[in-house]
Amino acid sequence: MNLDPLLERLAVALAIGLLIGIERGWKQREEAEGERAAGLRTYMLATLLGALCAILSDHLGVVFLSIAFLAFALAFTAFAWLEASVEGNFSATGVVAALLAFALGSYTILGNMQIAVTIAVTATIVLALKQPLHSWLRRLTWIEIRAALILLAMTFLLLPILPNRPIDPYEAVNPAAIWLLAIIIAALSFVGYVAVRITGGQHGIALAALAGGLASSTATTATFARLAREQPASGPLLAGGILLASAVMVVRVIIVASLVNFNLLRPLGWPLGAAGLVLLLGAAVLLFRHHGQDGAQPDLRIHNPFELGTALQLAALIAVISLFGKILVETVGDAGLNVLAILSGIADVDAVTLSLARLSLNSISAAAAVTGVGLAVTTNTVIKTGMTFSLGNAKAGLPVAVVSLAAFAAGGAVLFLRET
Repeated sequence: MNLDPLLERLAVALAIGLLIGIERGWKQREEAEGERAAGLRTYMLATLLGALCAILSDHLGVVFLSIAFLAFALAFTAFAWLEASVEGNFSATGVVAALLAFALGSYTILGNMQIAVTIAVTATIVLALKQPLHSWLRRLTWIEIRAALILLAMTFLLLPILPNRPIDPYEAVNPAAIWLLAIIIAALSFVGYVAVRITGGQHGIALAALAGGLASSTATTATFARLAREQPASGPLLAGGILLASAVMVVRVIIVASLVNFNLLRPLGWPLGAAGLVLLLGAAVLLFRHHGQDGAQPDLRIHNPFELGTALQLAALIAVISLFGKILVETVGDAGLNVLAILSGIADVDAVTLSLARLSLNSISAAAAVTGVGLAVTTNTVIKTGMTFSLGNAKAGLPVAVVSLAAFAAGGAVLFLRET
Protein backbone atom coordinates (compact mmCIF):
# COMPACT_ATOMS: atom_id res chain seq x y z
CA MET A 1 0.00 0.00 0.00
CA ASN A 2 1.07 3.58 -0.62
CA LEU A 3 1.98 5.45 2.55
CA ASP A 4 -0.34 8.48 2.22
CA PRO A 5 -3.59 6.54 1.59
CA LEU A 6 -2.61 4.13 4.35
CA LEU A 7 -2.11 6.96 6.84
CA GLU A 8 -5.51 8.37 5.88
CA ARG A 9 -7.15 5.00 6.51
CA LEU A 10 -5.37 4.67 9.86
CA ALA A 11 -6.63 8.13 10.84
CA VAL A 12 -10.20 7.12 9.95
CA ALA A 13 -9.82 3.91 11.97
CA LEU A 14 -8.62 5.92 14.95
CA ALA A 15 -11.57 8.33 14.56
CA ILE A 16 -13.99 5.40 14.53
CA GLY A 17 -12.45 4.07 17.74
CA LEU A 18 -12.71 7.53 19.27
CA LEU A 19 -16.39 7.80 18.29
CA ILE A 20 -17.36 4.45 19.80
CA GLY A 21 -15.06 5.01 22.79
CA ILE A 22 -16.62 8.37 23.66
CA GLU A 23 -20.09 6.83 23.83
CA ARG A 24 -18.88 3.79 25.82
CA GLY A 25 -16.71 5.88 28.10
CA TRP A 26 -19.48 8.37 28.82
CA LYS A 27 -21.82 5.55 29.85
CA GLN A 28 -19.17 4.30 32.33
CA ARG A 29 -17.87 7.69 33.43
CA GLU A 30 -18.91 7.14 37.07
CA GLU A 31 -16.76 4.03 37.44
CA ALA A 32 -13.29 4.37 38.92
CA GLU A 33 -10.10 3.68 36.98
CA GLY A 34 -9.37 -0.04 36.78
CA GLU A 35 -13.01 -1.03 37.32
CA ARG A 36 -13.87 -1.10 33.62
CA ALA A 37 -13.02 -3.78 31.11
CA ALA A 38 -12.85 -1.13 28.39
CA GLY A 39 -12.93 2.65 28.13
CA LEU A 40 -12.20 5.38 25.63
CA ARG A 41 -8.58 4.36 25.02
CA THR A 42 -9.42 0.67 24.72
CA TYR A 43 -11.84 1.18 21.84
CA MET A 44 -9.39 3.46 20.04
CA LEU A 45 -6.69 0.84 20.44
CA ALA A 46 -9.11 -1.86 19.29
CA THR A 47 -9.70 -0.14 15.95
CA LEU A 48 -5.97 0.51 15.53
CA LEU A 49 -5.24 -3.13 16.36
CA GLY A 50 -7.79 -4.25 13.77
CA ALA A 51 -6.24 -1.90 11.22
CA LEU A 52 -2.71 -3.13 11.97
CA CYS A 53 -3.78 -6.78 11.69
CA ALA A 54 -5.40 -6.00 8.34
CA ILE A 55 -2.13 -4.43 7.14
CA LEU A 56 -0.12 -7.43 8.32
CA SER A 57 -2.58 -9.81 6.64
CA ASP A 58 -1.32 -8.37 3.35
CA HIS A 59 1.97 -10.12 4.10
CA LEU A 60 0.92 -13.00 6.36
CA GLY A 61 -2.35 -14.01 4.69
CA VAL A 62 -6.04 -13.78 5.54
CA VAL A 63 -5.74 -16.59 8.08
CA PHE A 64 -3.61 -14.29 10.26
CA LEU A 65 -6.43 -11.71 10.41
CA SER A 66 -8.94 -14.41 11.35
CA ILE A 67 -6.70 -15.72 14.13
CA ALA A 68 -6.05 -12.19 15.38
CA PHE A 69 -9.77 -11.44 15.54
CA LEU A 70 -10.44 -14.69 17.41
CA ALA A 71 -7.63 -13.98 19.89
CA PHE A 72 -8.91 -10.44 20.49
CA ALA A 73 -12.46 -11.75 20.98
CA LEU A 74 -11.32 -14.35 23.53
CA ALA A 75 -9.14 -11.90 25.45
CA PHE A 76 -11.74 -9.15 25.59
CA THR A 77 -14.51 -11.59 26.52
CA ALA A 78 -12.37 -12.91 29.37
CA PHE A 79 -11.85 -9.41 30.81
CA ALA A 80 -15.54 -8.61 30.37
CA TRP A 81 -16.45 -11.84 32.18
CA LEU A 82 -14.20 -10.93 35.10
CA GLU A 83 -15.85 -7.50 35.30
CA ALA A 84 -19.32 -9.04 35.13
CA SER A 85 -18.45 -11.53 37.88
CA VAL A 86 -17.47 -8.69 40.22
CA GLU A 87 -20.30 -6.28 39.38
CA GLY A 88 -23.06 -8.75 38.55
CA ASN A 89 -23.61 -6.99 35.22
CA PHE A 90 -23.97 -9.54 32.45
CA SER A 91 -24.56 -7.23 29.47
CA ALA A 92 -22.78 -8.33 26.30
CA THR A 93 -23.06 -4.91 24.65
CA GLY A 94 -19.51 -3.86 25.56
CA VAL A 95 -18.06 -7.06 24.10
CA VAL A 96 -20.03 -6.68 20.87
CA ALA A 97 -18.97 -3.02 20.61
CA ALA A 98 -15.31 -3.98 21.04
CA LEU A 99 -15.53 -6.71 18.40
CA LEU A 100 -17.24 -4.25 16.09
CA ALA A 101 -14.46 -1.70 16.71
CA PHE A 102 -11.79 -4.26 15.79
CA ALA A 103 -13.73 -5.33 12.67
CA LEU A 104 -14.29 -1.73 11.57
CA GLY A 105 -10.60 -0.99 12.04
CA SER A 106 -9.78 -3.90 9.74
CA TYR A 107 -12.44 -2.97 7.20
CA THR A 108 -11.23 0.62 7.09
CA ILE A 109 -7.91 -0.70 5.73
CA LEU A 110 -9.30 -3.38 3.44
CA GLY A 111 -12.63 -1.92 2.30
CA ASN A 112 -14.55 1.29 1.73
CA MET A 113 -13.87 3.98 4.32
CA GLN A 114 -17.26 5.67 3.81
CA ILE A 115 -19.07 2.42 4.55
CA ALA A 116 -16.94 1.88 7.65
CA VAL A 117 -17.75 5.38 8.92
CA THR A 118 -21.46 4.90 8.19
CA ILE A 119 -21.53 1.66 10.15
CA ALA A 120 -19.61 3.27 13.02
CA VAL A 121 -21.99 6.23 13.25
CA THR A 122 -25.04 3.94 13.08
CA ALA A 123 -23.62 1.67 15.78
CA THR A 124 -22.83 4.63 18.03
CA ILE A 125 -26.38 5.95 17.67
CA VAL A 126 -27.79 2.54 18.56
CA LEU A 127 -25.50 2.34 21.60
CA ALA A 128 -26.47 5.85 22.72
CA LEU A 129 -30.21 5.12 22.46
CA LYS A 130 -30.19 2.37 25.06
CA GLN A 131 -32.65 4.00 27.47
CA PRO A 132 -35.19 5.21 24.85
CA LEU A 133 -35.10 1.88 23.01
CA HIS A 134 -35.63 -0.11 26.20
CA SER A 135 -38.40 2.25 27.27
CA TRP A 136 -40.16 1.89 23.90
CA LEU A 137 -39.82 -1.89 24.06
CA ARG A 138 -41.42 -2.02 27.50
CA ARG A 139 -44.41 -0.07 26.19
CA LEU A 140 -45.07 -2.43 23.27
CA THR A 141 -47.61 -5.20 23.65
CA TRP A 142 -47.65 -8.68 22.15
CA ILE A 143 -50.38 -7.58 19.73
CA GLU A 144 -48.09 -4.92 18.28
CA ILE A 145 -45.09 -7.25 18.13
CA ARG A 146 -47.25 -9.83 16.36
CA ALA A 147 -48.39 -7.19 13.89
CA ALA A 148 -44.77 -6.30 13.12
CA LEU A 149 -43.93 -9.98 12.60
CA ILE A 150 -46.88 -10.36 10.26
CA LEU A 151 -45.68 -7.31 8.34
CA LEU A 152 -42.23 -8.86 7.91
CA ALA A 153 -43.66 -12.25 6.94
CA MET A 154 -46.06 -10.81 4.40
CA THR A 155 -43.29 -8.67 2.91
CA PHE A 156 -40.50 -11.22 2.67
CA LEU A 157 -42.46 -14.49 2.37
CA LEU A 158 -45.67 -13.72 0.47
CA LEU A 159 -44.55 -10.86 -1.76
CA PRO A 160 -41.86 -12.86 -3.63
CA ILE A 161 -44.32 -15.63 -4.61
CA LEU A 162 -47.13 -13.40 -5.88
CA PRO A 163 -47.42 -13.01 -9.68
CA ASN A 164 -45.67 -9.85 -10.77
CA ARG A 165 -47.84 -9.30 -13.84
CA PRO A 166 -51.43 -8.23 -14.65
CA ILE A 167 -53.90 -11.08 -14.20
CA ASP A 168 -57.05 -9.41 -15.58
CA PRO A 169 -58.14 -8.62 -19.14
CA TYR A 170 -57.82 -4.87 -18.49
CA GLU A 171 -54.23 -5.29 -17.21
CA ALA A 172 -55.05 -3.23 -14.12
CA VAL A 173 -54.51 -5.79 -11.35
CA ASN A 174 -50.92 -6.81 -10.63
CA PRO A 175 -50.98 -8.88 -7.40
CA ALA A 176 -47.35 -8.26 -6.45
CA ALA A 177 -47.51 -4.51 -7.11
CA ILE A 178 -50.83 -4.13 -5.27
CA TRP A 179 -49.63 -6.15 -2.29
CA LEU A 180 -46.45 -4.06 -2.10
CA LEU A 181 -48.52 -0.88 -2.02
CA ALA A 182 -50.74 -2.31 0.71
CA ILE A 183 -47.67 -3.25 2.73
CA ILE A 184 -46.22 0.25 2.37
CA ILE A 185 -49.40 1.90 3.62
CA ALA A 186 -49.87 -0.61 6.44
CA ALA A 187 -46.26 -0.14 7.53
CA LEU A 188 -46.60 3.64 7.45
CA SER A 189 -49.81 3.45 9.48
CA PHE A 190 -48.22 1.03 11.92
CA VAL A 191 -45.36 3.47 12.55
CA GLY A 192 -47.91 6.15 13.41
CA TYR A 193 -49.85 3.73 15.60
CA VAL A 194 -46.72 2.78 17.54
CA ALA A 195 -45.89 6.46 17.94
CA VAL A 196 -49.35 7.06 19.39
CA ARG A 197 -48.97 4.07 21.71
CA ILE A 198 -45.59 5.30 22.91
CA THR A 199 -46.40 8.98 23.33
CA GLY A 200 -50.13 8.89 24.00
CA GLY A 201 -51.34 12.31 25.06
CA GLN A 202 -48.62 12.94 27.60
CA HIS A 203 -46.61 15.15 25.23
CA GLY A 204 -49.58 17.24 24.18
CA ILE A 205 -52.13 17.42 21.43
CA ALA A 206 -49.66 18.51 18.74
CA LEU A 207 -47.47 15.40 19.00
CA ALA A 208 -50.50 13.14 19.34
CA ALA A 209 -52.02 14.74 16.23
CA LEU A 210 -48.80 14.30 14.25
CA ALA A 211 -48.56 10.61 15.12
CA GLY A 212 -52.30 10.12 14.75
CA GLY A 213 -52.31 11.75 11.33
CA LEU A 214 -49.64 9.32 10.23
CA ALA A 215 -51.70 6.36 11.43
CA SER A 216 -55.19 7.61 10.52
CA SER A 217 -56.31 11.22 10.33
CA THR A 218 -59.94 10.06 10.28
CA ALA A 219 -59.54 8.10 13.52
CA THR A 220 -57.70 11.03 15.07
CA THR A 221 -60.51 13.38 14.04
CA ALA A 222 -63.13 11.10 15.60
CA THR A 223 -61.14 10.87 18.84
CA PHE A 224 -60.52 14.60 19.13
CA ALA A 225 -64.12 15.42 18.22
CA ARG A 226 -65.44 13.20 21.03
CA LEU A 227 -63.00 14.86 23.43
CA ALA A 228 -64.29 18.25 22.31
CA ARG A 229 -67.82 17.19 23.25
CA GLU A 230 -66.64 15.99 26.65
CA GLN A 231 -64.47 19.08 27.20
CA PRO A 232 -66.21 21.99 25.42
CA ALA A 233 -63.68 24.56 26.64
CA SER A 234 -60.89 22.68 24.83
CA GLY A 235 -62.76 22.66 21.51
CA PRO A 236 -60.50 25.18 19.69
CA LEU A 237 -57.35 23.42 20.90
CA LEU A 238 -58.66 20.04 19.76
CA ALA A 239 -59.67 21.62 16.45
CA GLY A 240 -56.03 22.57 16.01
CA GLY A 241 -55.11 18.91 16.52
CA ILE A 242 -57.64 17.84 13.91
CA LEU A 243 -56.26 20.33 11.39
CA LEU A 244 -52.70 19.23 12.12
CA ALA A 245 -53.64 15.58 11.54
CA SER A 246 -55.26 16.60 8.24
CA ALA A 247 -52.09 18.46 7.22
CA VAL A 248 -50.07 15.31 7.93
CA MET A 249 -52.53 13.35 5.79
CA VAL A 250 -52.01 15.75 2.89
CA VAL A 251 -48.23 15.41 3.12
CA ARG A 252 -48.61 11.65 3.32
CA VAL A 253 -50.72 11.60 0.14
CA ILE A 254 -48.11 13.62 -1.75
CA ILE A 255 -45.28 11.35 -0.62
CA VAL A 256 -47.13 8.10 -1.32
CA ALA A 257 -48.27 9.17 -4.79
CA SER A 258 -44.78 10.42 -5.67
CA LEU A 259 -43.20 7.16 -4.56
CA VAL A 260 -45.41 5.28 -7.02
CA ASN A 261 -45.04 7.83 -9.83
CA PHE A 262 -42.46 10.56 -9.31
CA ASN A 263 -43.96 12.58 -12.16
CA LEU A 264 -46.92 13.35 -9.89
CA LEU A 265 -44.78 15.21 -7.36
CA ARG A 266 -44.95 18.66 -8.93
CA PRO A 267 -48.55 18.71 -10.28
CA LEU A 268 -49.85 17.16 -7.07
CA GLY A 269 -47.43 18.83 -4.68
CA TRP A 270 -48.27 22.43 -5.60
CA PRO A 271 -52.06 22.48 -4.98
CA LEU A 272 -52.05 19.95 -2.16
CA GLY A 273 -48.96 21.58 -0.69
CA ALA A 274 -50.77 24.95 -0.62
CA ALA A 275 -53.80 23.35 1.02
CA GLY A 276 -51.62 21.51 3.52
CA LEU A 277 -49.79 24.73 4.37
CA VAL A 278 -53.06 26.50 5.16
CA LEU A 279 -54.15 23.57 7.33
CA LEU A 280 -50.80 23.69 9.12
CA LEU A 281 -50.98 27.45 9.70
CA GLY A 282 -54.52 27.17 11.01
CA ALA A 283 -53.49 24.36 13.33
CA ALA A 284 -50.50 26.35 14.59
CA VAL A 285 -52.64 29.38 15.40
CA LEU A 286 -55.18 27.32 17.32
CA LEU A 287 -52.60 25.21 19.14
CA PHE A 288 -50.41 28.14 20.23
CA ARG A 289 -53.33 30.40 21.08
CA HIS A 290 -55.10 27.85 23.28
CA HIS A 291 -52.09 25.95 24.63
CA GLY A 292 -52.08 25.21 28.36
CA GLN A 293 -55.81 24.85 28.93
CA ASP A 294 -56.77 22.51 31.74
CA GLY A 295 -57.96 19.07 30.72
CA ALA A 296 -56.72 19.49 27.16
CA GLN A 297 -54.39 16.50 27.07
CA PRO A 298 -56.03 13.81 24.91
CA ASP A 299 -56.12 10.11 25.58
CA LEU A 300 -55.65 9.10 21.96
CA ARG A 301 -56.53 5.50 21.14
CA ILE A 302 -56.27 4.23 17.58
CA HIS A 303 -56.94 0.68 16.47
CA ASN A 304 -53.89 -1.30 15.36
CA PRO A 305 -53.83 -0.63 11.59
CA PHE A 306 -51.75 -3.68 10.71
CA GLU A 307 -53.64 -6.90 11.13
CA LEU A 308 -53.55 -9.49 8.36
CA GLY A 309 -57.25 -8.99 7.65
CA THR A 310 -56.78 -5.22 7.43
CA ALA A 311 -53.89 -5.61 5.00
CA LEU A 312 -55.91 -8.01 2.84
CA GLN A 313 -58.86 -5.60 2.83
CA LEU A 314 -56.61 -2.71 1.81
CA ALA A 315 -55.05 -4.80 -0.98
CA ALA A 316 -58.51 -5.84 -2.18
CA LEU A 317 -59.69 -2.22 -2.11
CA ILE A 318 -56.68 -1.09 -4.15
CA ALA A 319 -57.31 -3.89 -6.66
CA VAL A 320 -61.02 -3.04 -6.99
CA ILE A 321 -60.37 0.70 -7.41
CA SER A 322 -57.62 -0.02 -9.96
CA LEU A 323 -59.88 -2.33 -11.95
CA PHE A 324 -62.95 -0.10 -11.85
CA GLY A 325 -60.80 2.94 -12.57
CA LYS A 326 -59.42 1.32 -15.72
CA ILE A 327 -62.90 0.23 -16.83
CA LEU A 328 -64.41 3.66 -16.17
CA VAL A 329 -61.66 5.46 -18.07
CA GLU A 330 -62.14 3.21 -21.10
CA THR A 331 -65.95 3.40 -21.06
CA VAL A 332 -66.94 6.74 -19.52
CA GLY A 333 -63.74 8.76 -19.39
CA ASP A 334 -62.22 10.89 -16.66
CA ALA A 335 -65.67 11.90 -15.33
CA GLY A 336 -66.30 8.35 -14.19
CA LEU A 337 -62.90 8.25 -12.58
CA ASN A 338 -63.69 11.40 -10.63
CA VAL A 339 -66.91 9.89 -9.29
CA LEU A 340 -64.95 6.84 -8.15
CA ALA A 341 -62.39 9.07 -6.45
CA ILE A 342 -65.10 10.98 -4.57
CA LEU A 343 -66.81 7.80 -3.40
CA SER A 344 -63.49 6.28 -2.33
CA GLY A 345 -62.45 9.42 -0.49
CA ILE A 346 -65.45 9.14 1.82
CA ALA A 347 -63.76 6.33 3.73
CA ASP A 348 -60.10 6.33 2.74
CA VAL A 349 -57.59 8.30 0.68
CA ASP A 350 -54.70 5.83 0.67
CA ALA A 351 -56.28 3.21 -1.57
CA VAL A 352 -57.51 5.66 -4.20
CA THR A 353 -54.22 7.59 -4.12
CA LEU A 354 -52.20 4.43 -4.73
CA SER A 355 -54.60 3.18 -7.40
CA LEU A 356 -54.63 6.43 -9.37
CA ALA A 357 -50.87 6.80 -9.05
CA ARG A 358 -50.42 3.32 -10.51
CA LEU A 359 -52.88 3.97 -13.31
CA SER A 360 -51.07 7.20 -14.18
CA LEU A 361 -47.99 5.16 -15.08
CA ASN A 362 -49.59 3.75 -18.24
CA SER A 363 -53.41 4.05 -18.31
CA ILE A 364 -54.48 7.61 -17.41
CA SER A 365 -52.91 11.03 -17.67
CA ALA A 366 -51.09 12.64 -14.77
CA ALA A 367 -53.70 15.42 -14.82
CA ALA A 368 -56.52 12.91 -14.38
CA ALA A 369 -54.69 11.29 -11.47
CA VAL A 370 -54.05 14.66 -9.81
CA THR A 371 -57.71 15.64 -10.17
CA GLY A 372 -58.87 12.32 -8.76
CA VAL A 373 -56.52 12.45 -5.78
CA GLY A 374 -57.50 16.06 -5.13
CA LEU A 375 -61.19 15.15 -5.15
CA ALA A 376 -60.57 12.23 -2.79
CA VAL A 377 -58.65 14.45 -0.36
CA THR A 378 -61.33 17.14 -0.57
CA THR A 379 -64.10 14.62 0.08
CA ASN A 380 -62.24 13.11 3.00
CA THR A 381 -61.64 16.54 4.51
CA VAL A 382 -65.33 17.44 4.16
CA ILE A 383 -66.28 14.17 5.87
CA LYS A 384 -63.89 14.90 8.74
CA THR A 385 -65.35 18.40 9.09
CA GLY A 386 -68.81 16.88 9.38
CA MET A 387 -67.51 14.39 11.94
CA THR A 388 -66.13 17.25 14.03
CA PHE A 389 -69.57 18.89 14.15
CA SER A 390 -71.56 15.67 14.68
CA LEU A 391 -69.25 13.93 17.17
CA GLY A 392 -67.93 17.11 18.78
CA ASN A 393 -69.36 20.60 19.01
CA ALA A 394 -69.43 23.94 17.22
CA LYS A 395 -66.38 25.23 19.12
CA ALA A 396 -64.29 22.56 17.40
CA GLY A 397 -66.28 22.24 14.18
CA LEU A 398 -66.38 25.90 13.20
CA PRO A 399 -62.57 26.46 13.18
CA VAL A 400 -62.07 23.19 11.30
CA ALA A 401 -64.67 24.20 8.71
CA VAL A 402 -63.26 27.71 8.21
CA VAL A 403 -59.63 26.58 7.88
CA SER A 404 -60.59 23.63 5.65
CA LEU A 405 -62.52 25.99 3.36
CA ALA A 406 -59.49 28.29 3.21
CA ALA A 407 -57.30 25.27 2.38
CA PHE A 408 -59.63 24.30 -0.49
CA ALA A 409 -59.50 27.87 -1.79
CA ALA A 410 -55.68 27.95 -1.60
CA GLY A 411 -55.32 24.62 -3.37
CA GLY A 412 -57.83 25.61 -6.05
CA ALA A 413 -56.15 28.96 -6.61
CA VAL A 414 -52.72 27.35 -7.05
CA LEU A 415 -54.18 24.77 -9.43
CA PHE A 416 -55.89 27.52 -11.46
CA LEU A 417 -52.74 29.66 -11.65
CA ARG A 418 -50.65 26.69 -12.80
CA GLU A 419 -53.11 25.84 -15.57
CA THR A 420 -53.42 29.39 -16.89
